[in-house]
Amino acid sequence: MADDASERLRPERVLTVTDAARAVILGARAAEGDPESLALFVEVTGAANGDYVYEMWFEAPIDAGPRDVPYPYGDLIVVVGGDSVDKVRGATLDAGEQGLVMVNPNTPLAAPNVPAAAEGDVTSPVARAVIAVLEEQVNPQIAMHGGRADLVAVDEGVAYLRLSGGCQGCGLAAVTLGQGITVAIRQAVPEIVDVVDVTSHQDGRNPYFEPAKK
Repeated sequence: MADDASERLRPERVLTVTDAARAVILGARAAEGDPESLALFVEVTGAANGDYVYEMWFEAPIDAGPRDVPYPYGDLIVVVGGDSVDKVRGATLDAGEQGLVMVNPNTPLAAPNVPAAAEGDVTSPVARAVIAVLEEQVNPQIAMHGGRADLVAVDEGVAYLRLSGGCQGCGLAAVTLGQGITVAIRQAVPEIVDVVDVTSHQDGRNPYFEPAKK
């Protein structure tokens, strides 16, 4: 029974860290003040060329959020950000000639296709109403993060949007779309029953991201 209880209390190992990577990380950490008190934090910050983009930094493990997943590798703790867990699950952090290398079996999801017959059709009254919501309510808000949303088409009650700037490749784009943009559009334009993001997030070059660093 005690063994079962101990197993349940062990943290989940989302990410494998090789001995070579651990040596590189510990070498870099040694240059920090009070290095033994610091963990390596890993976040997915976007996507580019069909792969995820990562940010790594040193921070005290006590600063981890409630959804972050820490795991000990000897005298090193690696913390995977809560929003990144599913994106790096099963990945391996290794070291090569160019430094740390993330070998990840997971890749960003491809954007849905816009119906060919609807592509570029933004002239109907419903489409113009959606554009008004984007210009008056949505874009002034996401512009603070360097982002923008544009209507690509409206087809059978579905509004197809393309995000750009800080929203392209951002790990929080789905939250922005689902909890902000979709709600605003559907409240103002009842003819719209769904909003679909057709952004190629894997091509994002400068996604907005602000980790909680101390």
